[in-house]
Amino acid sequence: MHKYFDMKNLEVIVSPALLPFYNVKNKTVVVIDILRATSSICVAFKIGVEKILTLASVEECKLFKEFDFIIAAEKDAIKVDGFDLGNSPFEFENPLLAGKSIALATTNGTKAIKYASENGASQIVIGAFLNIDILCKWLLEQNNDVILLCAGWKNKFNLEDTLFAGAVVNKIGTSFNIDCDSALASKLLFENNINNLENIVRESSHAKRFKLQNNQTDDVKYCLQQNTAPVIPILEGSYFKNML
Repeated sequence: MHKYFDMKNLEVIVSPALLPFYNVKNKTVVVIDILRATSSICVAFKIGVEKILTLASVEECKLFKEFDFIIAAEKDAIKVDGFDLGNSPFEFENPLLAGKSIALATTNGTKAIKYASENGASQIVIGAFLNIDILCKWLLEQNNDVILLCAGWKNKFNLEDTLFAGAVVNKIGTSFNIDCDSALASKLLFENNINNLENIVRESSHAKRFKLQNNQTDDVKYCLQQNTAPVIPILEGSYFKNML
């Protein structure tokens, strides 16, 4: 049989709002929320967190404080009052979190995880620049169709997630069948800005939100580091765990 028909498919969904138009069932879905949920999840597992429960609502997340979880939440990029952590990777870099369980709710990323699960994904894995190479190697080993799901911003397209999707397509796209314009577009976006990623992401709407908040940490620069958290956070039952 021609190689084209033997290859698995690779698609990019640039917003969770578009997910109903794709067939997600039985596919491997990579959830992407570069600024900042998926980056922070990678940092947490690098530190040695045992498991992470992702939740779509702040209210639900807060309940898990009673079950000895570290609770973390942000709304509109701001840490929610009464929670142990927000959503900055700098907060998850604390060695005291090793061995702990975290419940996490964010504006975009954890909702995207929920949607992927509800639509029948066979595997849900976390993607970030921080784990890009080991993630790409793992995806090639799975022999399964792959969907790169960008969390976006409140169902809108965003720049940083799509750039990351394009980086993945750039790295592994030749091993997949790509019949998806958004995959091609994200790849072109990445390749055209490969030497200017930080500057272009700083122009994004989400990065500008951080600037308006006068954040004391440079989350943009942190989240664009490559391969500093070589982990594979994968959903097992209700919890994300590091499979490595």
